[in-house]
Amino acid sequence: MKIKQSEFLISAVDSSQYPKDNREEIAFVGRSNVGKSSLINALVNRKKLVKVSSTPGKTRLINFFLINDMFYFVDLPGYGYAKASKREIQGWGKIIEKYLQDRKQLKAIVLILDCRHKPTADDITMYKWIKHYKYKTVIIVTKIDKISKNKLYDNLKIIKDTLELKKDDEVLTFSALNKKGREEILDTLDSMLNLIPED
Repeated sequence: MKIKQSEFLISAVDSSQYPKDNREEIAFVGRSNVGKSSLINALVNRKKLVKVSSTPGKTRLINFFLINDMFYFVDLPGYGYAKASKREIQGWGKIIEKYLQDRKQLKAIVLILDCRHKPTADDITMYKWIKHYKYKTVIIVTKIDKISKNKLYDNLKIIKDTLELKKDDEVLTFSALNKKGREEILDTLDSMLNLIPED
């Protein structure tokens, strides 16, 4: 996949505000401060398409980004931020679950994890949600430049064991520092869409 064009389209809190053009969508989800915004920016090769907040848990909307005028990247609210109130956490969960339940255009979900940490209870719940709704799934482990290769190998095993991944569950690695893993991720996402190949 080559991304030649990307633009922010709309922020939404409910289905009435979602795009209505029936283009396919790939959603990105993960804990607050896991590097979701940096990952999307790197994939589209733009520094500030997705705002990188200095305050974890600030993004509370579903953001739609039109890619190559053909499909959408969808940035879902980050979850698991400790300083959020219970009411806010419940609200975010409902927004995400409503989108997962009802969005026919959604073709794949990218679950983003920090390579330095064991998946949390929220990560496990999100993974189970994704599997329950039978979406194509790719797990991307970020911040791989922050630990050694040996430690990364060990942590990847912990991640796979904690989530009880199956052999066909794809786990990719990524560094926002040097964009290592970018092309493999784009190729994987490309294979999940039903787009007509370019001439």
